[in-house]
Amino acid sequence: MEEGEKGKARSLFAFVLDPILYWLDNIGSVVTLTLQTIIWLLRPPYRVAQMLAAADFIGVQSFFIVALTGTFSGMVVTLQTSYALRAFSAEGRVGGIVAVSLLRELAPVFTAIMVTARAGSAMAAELGNMRVTEQIDAIATMGVSPVQYLLSPRLLASTLMLPLLTALYTSVGMAGSYLVGVVWLGGDFGIWMRSIKETAVPKDLIMGLEKAAVFGFILTAISCRHGFFAGGGARGVGLATTRAVVESCVTILVANYILTQAMLG
Repeated sequence: MEEGEKGKARSLFAFVLDPILYWLDNIGSVVTLTLQTIIWLLRPPYRVAQMLAAADFIGVQSFFIVALTGTFSGMVVTLQTSYALRAFSAEGRVGGIVAVSLLRELAPVFTAIMVTARAGSAMAAELGNMRVTEQIDAIATMGVSPVQYLLSPRLLASTLMLPLLTALYTSVGMAGSYLVGVVWLGGDFGIWMRSIKETAVPKDLIMGLEKAAVFGFILTAISCRHGFFAGGGARGVGLATTRAVVESCVTILVANYILTQAMLG
């Protein structure tokens, strides 16, 4: 009976402790691998071709999905804001509210999440497949650092491309806002523009772009970590991809609050 109670206690202890140990190990491995990636990024030879290819995959090939998401985000925020402010006869403030919402929060966060879903998952799956098929080991055998060749270009490209995609998201979002607020709901274009000029300031744009760069860094660091250390065949690659997307999205949302508090504080 005592042995059974000890076994139950050990099982309960493992049930509580295992997730904590996994979380700490995950943070440690992400930080360690990311530091190695940054160090290799500063050392020659500089993988310009790989960086441009990564920029094309992460940035250029994400243009359509980011533009589509941004357009409908601007449209729906304008629609909801217009109906909410109509009760206070303050429809003239819609343009400024939508602009600030896109610049500060919606554009960087939604852009990062969409890029995570499209490019982050692909990076984790590609690196995981290379790991289980021993292609990463083959690169190391040839005297080339896998971290420098595979990870550093992706980290730099993502950090640079996310602010550009965020600017695109904001632009098409405001176009969608104009379509709904001015064209469909019959708002006055002059009032709509004046509201934007009076409400949105350059600091809002800078805040959004800085957040986007941090989010690009985060999603690539986490996605590359899970893919680079994947194991267990096809199932392991699938698990690594799923964890990369989930952890990246959660970390982006947490980081968004921390950055907002720091920038407004």
